[in-house]
Parts: sequence; C-alpha cells; structure tokens
Amino acid sequence: MSDTDIHKRHATKESAKDFSVQVEHIYLEPKEMTGWEKFVDSFKPLPQSEKGAKPQKAMSKLHMRMIALCTGLGTGLLVGAGSKLRSGGPLFLLVAYFIVGYVMVVPTVNSLGELTVAYPSLNGGFQNYYTKFIDESLGFSLGWNYASQWLIVISLELVTASMTIKFWTESVNEDIWVTIFLFIIITINLFGASGYGRAETVMNSLKATMLTGFVIFGLCIDLGAGPKGFIGGRYWRDPGYLPEEAFKGLCGVFVTSSFSIGGFEFVSVAAADTENPRQALPAACKLILWRVTVLYLGSLLFVGLLVPYNSDMLMGAAGSATHASPYVIAAESNGVRVLPHIINAVILVSVTSVATASMYSTPRLMVSLAEQGFAPKWMGYIDKTGRPLFGWIFTIFTSFFAYIAVYKHQETVFNWMLSISGLSFILIWLFICICHLRFRAVLEHRGIPLDTLGFVSPYGKVGSYLSITINLLMLIAQFYVSLFPKGSKGKPNANSFFQNYLGVPVFLFFWAAHKLWTRNWKLFKRVDEIDLDKDRQIYDPEVMELENLEAAQRFQNAPFWKKALIVLFD
Repeated sequence: MSDTDIHKRHATKESAKDFSVQVEHIYLEPKEMTGWEKFVDSFKPLPQSEKGAKPQKAMSKLHMRMIALCTGLGTGLLVGAGSKLRSGGPLFLLVAYFIVGYVMVVPTVNSLGELTVAYPSLNGGFQNYYTKFIDESLGFSLGWNYASQWLIVISLELVTASMTIKFWTESVNEDIWVTIFLFIIITINLFGASGYGRAETVMNSLKATMLTGFVIFGLCIDLGAGPKGFIGGRYWRDPGYLPEEAFKGLCGVFVTSSFSIGGFEFVSVAAADTENPRQALPAACKLILWRVTVLYLGSLLFVGLLVPYNSDMLMGAAGSATHASPYVIAAESNGVRVLPHIINAVILVSVTSVATASMYSTPRLMVSLAEQGFAPKWMGYIDKTGRPLFGWIFTIFTSFFAYIAVYKHQETVFNWMLSISGLSFILIWLFICICHLRFRAVLEHRGIPLDTLGFVSPYGKVGSYLSITINLLMLIAQFYVSLFPKGSKGKPNANSFFQNYLGVPVFLFFWAAHKLWTRNWKLFKRVDEIDLDKDRQIYDPEVMELENLEAAQRFQNAPFWKKALIVLFD
C-alpha cells in the first residue's frame, strides 16, 4: 500500500471520527425549551437525586419583612373592629389589642423566630414543632385545626371582597366578583413563592400606607381640621368609653384581636423559601412591634376618637350594613368624600391579600401534614419550582365554597364553619411557646450553649411563660363570654357557646381520636426522647461573630438616615 493510500485512509478515519463527535454533540446537547415547554416542565416533580433536595429559594428579606408587617391584616381589623368598638367601647378595644399585641404576640413571634432559624428548611414551618417537641397526637390535631381555618378563610375573604364591592355598585351578581378575585389569587400563586412574595409586598405596602395615612388623618381631624371642629375626647365623654356589660365586650375583643393580628406566623412557613433565614427572621420579628404600635393601636385610637361606640352605622347596630368599616365611617362622618373610596379600595386589597396568603400557606401546611403521616402522601407532591401542586389544587377546589355569596344565610354558614377551627390562633400561639420552652429544656439537658443558635429570642423563656399565661386566661375568658354572652342576663346560651367555643372541643376530639388510633397514651415526650439534631441548622459561633462584626462596620460607615432605618427596621 502506498503512502498516499495510507494518508487517505487515515484522513477518512479522522473525518468519520469528527462526524461521529458532531453527531454525538447534536444528540447530547439539550434543546432549548420554549416558554410554554418550560411552564409545563415546571409542574414535574422536584428532582430527588439527593435526599432532602430543595427548590431554589425565592423569598427575599424584603418579602419576609412585608409578610411580618401586614400579612393577615384584613377584615378582622378593617371591618370586624366596628362590632367590637360597639360591644367593648374604645377603651377596652385598645386594652385588648395592647395585651394581645405586646404581651402575647411580640414574645411569641420572637420565640417562633428562634425555632424557625434553628429549623429553617421544614415545609410548613412551625407545624412540625408540636410533633417534634411535645406529642404526635397534638401535632395531628393542631395541624388539621390550623389548616382547616385557612381553608375556610379563603372562601370567607372572597365573599367579603364581593360584599366590599357593594360600596360602589350592587348591580353585579356577587358570584361574578368571587370568580374574578379567585382568578387573581390563583394566578398569583401559580408563580409560586416568588409570585406570592412580590404580590404580597405590593398589597402589604398599600395596607401599611393607608393605615399610616389614616393615623395622620385622624390626628388632624381630632385636632380640629374637620367640619366638626376640635373633637379631642368628646366621644369618650359622651356616650363614654365603656358600654354596658363592658367586661364581656372585652372578652370578645380578645378573640377578634387575635384573629386580626394573626398571620405573623406565616414568616415561619415562608422560611423554607428564604435564602438566609438567619438575617430575614430577626428583621421580620422586629417589624411586629411596628405592626402592633402603628397599624393596630395607632389606627384604632383614632377610630375610637372619631366614631362613638353607639353609632348606628357600626356593625352590630340595628339596620347597620354588614360590610360597614369603622375606618370608612370615621371618614364619612367627618365630611371627607374621597377618603372613604380610598379606604374601601384598600380594604378590597386587604381581603385579596389575606386570601392570597391563605392559598400560599395552606398547601404548604398540607405538605407538612403529609410528611408527618397526618395526610395522604399525594399531598406532599412538590414540583420543580417548589409549588406544593396537589395541595394547591385541593385548596383551589375547597375555595369554590365561596360561591355561596348569593345565599342569603351565608353569614350563618360561615360563622358555624369558622367555629370548627375557632380560637385556632390562641391554641397555635400557646403551643408555639410551649415548644420553645421544650427546645430550651433540651438545650440545657445536653449542655448546648445559646451562642450556637442563629437567633435567640430577646424575651427568652420569660416571654414564653408570659404569653402562655395570657393565652390560658383568654381561653377562660372566651369560655365565660361564650356561655354567658352579652344580654343573656346570667343564663347560659348553648348556641352562643358552640358557635364561639366549638373549636376547643373539636381540637380535643381530634387529639383523643389520634390517641385511640395510635394507642400512644403518653401526653408528651421526655426531654431525652426529643431528636434535637434532625433537620436542625448548625451555626458556627465564630462565623456568626465575623458576620456581626461586618454588620457593625457597615452600620458605622452608613449615613445617619440609613442608621436610623437599620435601628428601627433591621
């Protein structure tokens, strides 16, 4: 064979090899997907190549701040405060919100923050703590109690949204508005944690702006800027600051204030979608103080100064509109024409926000229940973008109950549905604090110092004990006022009791049923039986010290205005 033939054969082999590589490259290189293909692909299950794989984090520090500041702030404050102003008077309205806000909620959210930073990756957040630190049956009962409440709240808020529209027009069927708002909250949650975080930031900003503006408006009107001249404490003198049977009114305000302030615990649920919970959670906890001080106590102070508790326009008065907001009444009764429309629009945004938050959190609570064996396994399905898909679909189907908006007895139906999971917030906060104490007990038992924790509650165990005490007193007070409501003249009222206190018997029934099913008669785990390290994030004290030094250096070099913002909000 000649040299020429050898070179030709070699060249042919090289060409064939190059062609083979090109063909292999063509077949192995992934084809770029279209937008629609990416959308469809996002619903496929989250890859579990490694145990414990998690979707990409989508929540920012800003999102967490806004969730802590305003999530859950809706009809309980903006509408429900009207009936409680009438039954408890302006003084007890403030007293109840002060006790619930400062004495109970602030220590609780910091205890929750300590636990969440220690266990940041758990789906459903605090829903896992009851089983981990106390008892499996308690986790089952509280888990379903809390999830059921938010399933019902979605429908309730959608119906409230359709009622709020009546401020402008009554010519459109309520179910049409239910459909529109249901489509909005489904679309927001379709984009997962990222879509929810962004939408909630916008809606919560509007709520915070409106309530802050209302405080300024109330101050101006009370000092004489309105058509009535200087008002001051006029309505605290006549008709007064306490109505008849005011103590029973105070007991009722406790539950309403818990419902309206409730929702801050969503920061624990959202922690699994947050990049750096150790930084985001403490900042979110600090904002609870501003939530209570300005948005609740500040705005309610001026509601009580501008609206007498015996006003015929308030909820609970004969002939009053069921959707009358004390904030709208305060503006209308003082001759301001534009502000009522603005306030009502923000109320509409608020109820949409609460419904959106409910649809975000409920499927994640379902995932938590499924992972603990308390719900069907299919509820635990999580897709590539981190959406709890089947739990989300289940939540959407249950929200169709909102179409009873046209039913004339819808309020009665909702009252009884809510009674099943009523007092849920009080029970949840009570056992969060107990979990915190159990967590500290395990740390002490094993000799683990607090400086190994990513965040330590500034209120410590004392704050948890104080919050537990207030929670128990509230349960006792609610028992009394449910059995002997205002106007009962000392006679027990069974209808009132079951409508306002049914949540406790239902909670106890679920707990006892799970005990019977599992044959586990232990009331709680011993300290040495608690698996502290499972799912716990271990923080290096030296690394945290360096991060704190860097933060202190940034603070020192920051301009004055930025230092002020850091001190107040970070």
